[in-house]
Amino acid sequence: MPKLRRTILYIPADNARALAKATELPADAVIVDLEDAVAPDRKVAARDAARQAVETLKPVKEVALRVNGADTPWHAEDAALGTSLGVPVVLPKVKTVEDVTRLGAVVGTVWPMMEAAEGIWNALPIARAAKATGDVALIVGTNDLALELGCEPGPERANLAFALQAIVLAGRATGCDVIDGVMNDFRNEAGLVAEARAGRALGMVGKTVIHPAQIGPVNSVFAPSAEEVAKARAIVEAMDAAEREGRSVATLDGRMVERLHAEAARRVLALADAVDAS
Repeated sequence: MPKLRRTILYIPADNARALAKATELPADAVIVDLEDAVAPDRKVAARDAARQAVETLKPVKEVALRVNGADTPWHAEDAALGTSLGVPVVLPKVKTVEDVTRLGAVVGTVWPMMEAAEGIWNALPIARAAKATGDVALIVGTNDLALELGCEPGPERANLAFALQAIVLAGRATGCDVIDGVMNDFRNEAGLVAEARAGRALGMVGKTVIHPAQIGPVNSVFAPSAEEVAKARAIVEAMDAAEREGRSVATLDGRMVERLHAEAARRVLALADAVDAS
């Protein structure tokens, strides 16, 4: 059964109220954030809060810790915390394989943030290095990427299309999940759903979110619909029947069905089972 990562919720490590509620939210995973969401003068105190939050969340759902970048004065102690907690560590602005292997040698599993131009060019070797550290998600950072590129992504993120596709290709080639970037306008549900659907169509398995109101809509997008489940079940049944008769292809509703279609359909059914079990 696949691991669900439809929604991964960022929560600032120093937001005790939000962290206390996280265990009851339907997000599949949580990233306890020591980086962008925490002001410089609160970094040290946030580290203690992060420890408590991670230990509370670990028995309930998947949790990762986002640390400050390697070029900051907080990185070493953040990494030490990640090591002691035994959870995946989210590393911002990954540019090279060495960024991943250096941290991985200390903390274990590294989830790279794909948000730097150099990192996009190095997406495949970065993904391969990350996969060697454990069960990995590549986290897309669309805000920082757009800033570095000096572009305005727009509602359909056309200016980021190449970068997003490169990340998905690297993830699929190495067996890493790819998680789409956040949408800052958390009141814009229609825009959120459209963006999530576009990410799913590209091959991403989920989306990072910044507000509890975003969890339900994104969960729905990344879960198979009843129509998709029914179609997948019909494909599997048609292919199974054909193979019992010694045929390698089947016909369903006037269309040819091959083993590759059945394989994709079984993935849909497995995902639906995982959602039902969650």
